[in-house]
Amino acid sequence: MLLKAIIVFLFIAVLISLSSALVFLMKDVGNSRKRTLYALGIRVVLAIALVGTIAWGIYSGRLSSQAPWDRQLHPDRVAPQSSP
Repeated sequence: MLLKAIIVFLFIAVLISLSSALVFLMKDVGNSRKRTLYALGIRVVLAIALVGTIAWGIYSGRLSSQAPWDRQLHPDRVAPQSSP
């Protein structure tokens, strides 16, 4: 559960960083400030942390796919269905 909370937190932080970069882009038109560049750099770091966290969760087995099409890829993970 903690891993999922970290993933949600990182995703929200990426969205906040992206929106702040948009605000800085609109405010600093013609100005030599580099706030937009810094905000986008923070977004890249957060996105890398997000992808790394998801990859670690899948690798460690804490995250798994529940998608219907995953049953075709991994039939050994599907519980056998009982017949009536």
